[in-house]
Amino acid sequence: LITVMLFLTGVKVAAENNLEAGKAAYAVCTSCHGDQAQGNEALQAPRLTHLQPVYIAAQLQKFKSGIRGGTGSSSAAMQMAGMAATLADEQAMHDVAAYIVSLDSAPATVTVTGDLVMGGDYYNQFCGACHGAAAEGNPALNSPALAGADDWYLMAQLQAFREGTRGRHPDDRTGRQMRAMAGVLPNEQAMRD
Repeated sequence: LITVMLFLTGVKVAAENNLEAGKAAYAVCTSCHGDQAQGNEALQAPRLTHLQPVYIAAQLQKFKSGIRGGTGSSSAAMQMAGMAATLADEQAMHDVAAYIVSLDSAPATVTVTGDLVMGGDYYNQFCGACHGAAAEGNPALNSPALAGADDWYLMAQLQAFREGTRGRHPDDRTGRQMRAMAGVLPNEQAMRD
């Protein structure tokens, strides 16, 4: 029963993941995401340690299958699709995800300025139902944690959803949902807020 419940929420049982295999597979990722998955703004590579393993694995699957990083995507997303293709199978994705969440990177630094009160209003109105009141994410809804993410990356992804360079693949159900939600924000300042 517990295994069924974990499966339904998208959580893999930790004993199934091989951290050593994940570490070996992650080695190629360090050139962009860093040795502690701290990210690199110059390369448009986000920090990863704040994310749930199920979300990381889901995104790797989207990149590998072409749902993300295909035609019309950003150059960073296309590069990531190529990197995800090097992972042998779904288990390798789960191993990498488990390894990433075992890392410890410094907290994200603030690089975007905005009105926190307005931002809180926008977040509560449009984002909190899926991403959680404290932006902790919700694996059952395939909604990643936003707390702990780089603000520059959140801005870039909101813009990508608005422009249609992310979330336009017909098989990207959650991406299409995010495209609609990003579109309700009235302007760039609202995204900054």
